[in-house]
Amino acid sequence: MSDLLPLLQTLTDANGVSGFEGPIAKIVRQELADCCEISSDRLGSVICRLKSSGPGPRVGLAGHLDEIGFMVNIVTKEGFVKFLNLGGWWDQVLLAQRVVIQTHQGPVLGVIGSKPPHILPAEKRNEIVKARDMFVDVGATSKEEAEALGIRPGDAIVPVGGFTKLAVEGRLLAKAWDDRVGVALFVHALQRLNGRSLPNELYGMGTVQEEVGLRGAATAGFSVQPDVCIVLETAIAGDVPGITEDESAVKLGGGPTIYLLDGSLIAQSRLRDLLIEVCKDNEIPYQFSLLPGGGTDGGRIHLISRGIPSIVLAVPTRHIHAHGGIIDLKDYEQTLELLCKVIERLDQDTVAALTAD
Repeated sequence: MSDLLPLLQTLTDANGVSGFEGPIAKIVRQELADCCEISSDRLGSVICRLKSSGPGPRVGLAGHLDEIGFMVNIVTKEGFVKFLNLGGWWDQVLLAQRVVIQTHQGPVLGVIGSKPPHILPAEKRNEIVKARDMFVDVGATSKEEAEALGIRPGDAIVPVGGFTKLAVEGRLLAKAWDDRVGVALFVHALQRLNGRSLPNELYGMGTVQEEVGLRGAATAGFSVQPDVCIVLETAIAGDVPGITEDESAVKLGGGPTIYLLDGSLIAQSRLRDLLIEVCKDNEIPYQFSLLPGGGTDGGRIHLISRGIPSIVLAVPTRHIHAHGGIIDLKDYEQTLELLCKVIERLDQDTVAALTAD
């Protein structure tokens, strides 16, 4: 088994929706306690400075701790839990999925339900059920029974989707790849580069509340003030039925993905060229992603102070923002290799050249 798998499983099996990222922050702290100086900002983002990194430009690696989920809105008199979305859910993927409500008394398992189609008028049966018309059923038959379990408004609700190795070699199924894969990348990179002579001061930033507005990126980025930032993310794999190449040319097994554009950031062109050069020098395959409809932590970080050259490096992923997504371990390994090689190139002259006239 790859030595990279345990952390990938630990991070994806753990629960941490937007605003409730504490368990993920704890894992990061435990993993990096021996090699990093660790602090937090006031929103809860974790900032990890590699102790062995040298003087030089500050290099920031950002991965967001949070996953999409839900929050308890109300408990009905019949004992059903109405919820609000935390992050961008597509209503079609919700029904019949298991979830866990994280209460002050412990986790409560439930399933997302709605009015069954059998009793709907014929003209309503083919309509998409909206999240506002759904509920979580924990088996209770009254509000009092549900509240006795510890359920109350404001509690986090987390998708259930355990880490699984699929039958196809190297393919991994889990919830929350967005963005536990990015968190794993900066943790593994800091561990791998620990003790090496680096031409820079290296930071990992585990940001909070990315899925609800890139919030932790603003505070963590301000705290670190990096001279250059690499944001670590998932990329939508377009190798599934119905997606055309101009919508996404990214493929599982095709290697690391370099974002040229997302809804919040245009990749810094010289940093983009550097990543491509490192790929070619080290025979690492690479792909490009353009995602005008989404945003990443880079959208906030690149605007801090006088501006920070930033780019998004990602692992191809099928079925993001759902209860289960799929990655290829080889893509992850190659993305980690590329990340470490780029970091080793980011000396004072290289970083200064990124913004030179």
